[in-house]
Amino acid sequence: MEVIYQPYIDPEYETLIERIYPPRVCIDNDTCEDCTIIKVDSANKQGILLEMVEVLMDLDLVISKSYISSDGGWFMDVFHVTHQRGDKLTDESLILYIQQALCASRRGGIAKEVKTSVFGREVRPGQKDTALEMTGTDRPGLLSEICAVLVELECNVTAVVAWTHNSRAACIAYVQDGREGGGPIIDPIRLNHVQEQLEIVLEAHHGKGEKRSVKLTAPAAGRTHTERRLHQLMYADGDYERCRGCDGGGGANAHKKGCDGTHVSIESCKEKGYSVVNVRSRDRPKLLFDTVCALTDLQYVVFHAAVASKGTLADQEYFVRHKDGCTLDTQSERHKLSLCLIAAIERRISHGVRLDLRSKNRMGLISDITRVFRENGLSISRIEVATKGDEAFGSFYVTDASGLDLNPRAVELVTKEIGGSIIAVHKSPNWAPHGSSSRPALKTSTRRVKEEDRPRFSIGSLLWSQFERFSSNFGPIRS
Repeated sequence: MEVIYQPYIDPEYETLIERIYPPRVCIDNDTCEDCTIIKVDSANKQGILLEMVEVLMDLDLVISKSYISSDGGWFMDVFHVTHQRGDKLTDESLILYIQQALCASRRGGIAKEVKTSVFGREVRPGQKDTALEMTGTDRPGLLSEICAVLVELECNVTAVVAWTHNSRAACIAYVQDGREGGGPIIDPIRLNHVQEQLEIVLEAHHGKGEKRSVKLTAPAAGRTHTERRLHQLMYADGDYERCRGCDGGGGANAHKKGCDGTHVSIESCKEKGYSVVNVRSRDRPKLLFDTVCALTDLQYVVFHAAVASKGTLADQEYFVRHKDGCTLDTQSERHKLSLCLIAAIERRISHGVRLDLRSKNRMGLISDITRVFRENGLSISRIEVATKGDEAFGSFYVTDASGLDLNPRAVELVTKEIGGSIIAVHKSPNWAPHGSSSRPALKTSTRRVKEEDRPRFSIGSLLWSQFERFSSNFGPIRS
């Protein structure tokens, strides 16, 4: 019998650098008049940038600019952030939460009293529940049928997030066992039964050979962030395969004047051994997260980056290498990365009318609301709903069965039938007044941006000067 000896590595060694040089987080409200600057200085590790962006995204903060450098063993990042309404971050409990959350893995996590003081709710609902992951062909009424089966099987939906893109749908729902007071479903026999019933629903409307998947998993430590997991599900489902730039390839000619579509160009920086990824798209919340998420899951490491938005457009520039140290040398690699980035950005774009939900929580609430949509011939293009105790809150993005915007009369009928649960209706730019004969178009109108209004910057002219100034200004919090 051959004996194989392996060297012993002390687990404390992995965190040695971080313990010698603990991360620093500075929140500065004095330097800029219109935003708060968050500066992070830390030992570098794989995926650290995505971790930082996840924290800010979960708090619904808007990142208008970011400067990133992580070449070597150190990581430095600067975020310009505001609340959704455009205000600076001045709440002391929120500032303390951000500081602890950005260093949660290194300083023993977030204090319970700090976590509960932020908005009075969990930032990531459903993490202790059973997770249902589903992908398949998008069609009107699909989510309603899924929720109806879950209610019939006495499964209570505590949170659900679903996206549709390129005729595909991905959904993650967190459920509890409606029997005996709730709690996650952990019995393997019951998990298999629920999964089999849901597979029957998907199979009934899928043709032979069409992709579909259903998976139920019990709670586990280190569960992937919900929205990152949705990106992974849609990538595995191949929704990026039908993405195209304005010129059909997303190349240099795609940046046409007045166009606000998503464009990706990839070049080589042979002097430094990087591939330079440039992304231009419409600006929107969570844009930085979606881009960084795609790069990270495709095993690309971001060494330097600059991100800025102006008007309706956002420019992102990343200096990257593959995890194995290689750059994107072949046209096929560049083409695939371009399509994946376009899909990651566009799959979150909202279509239709947004209906905001705030209601008393009860068993079958989401099933009842989605049933009303289905019975009125409406389709859900995106949903983000969660429950906390006796309250349910979130948003539905609804179109007609053809994917077109709803007319006001249809919205009035469904909101009346649902009752007082819908607290706000956000109309799309193409919303036609009640009684108008004009039919809203599928794509909403957009304001053209003049060429001179577009932000111009490059890593050489901006990033280094910014970091030299920011890194010398780390100091105490000024709130």
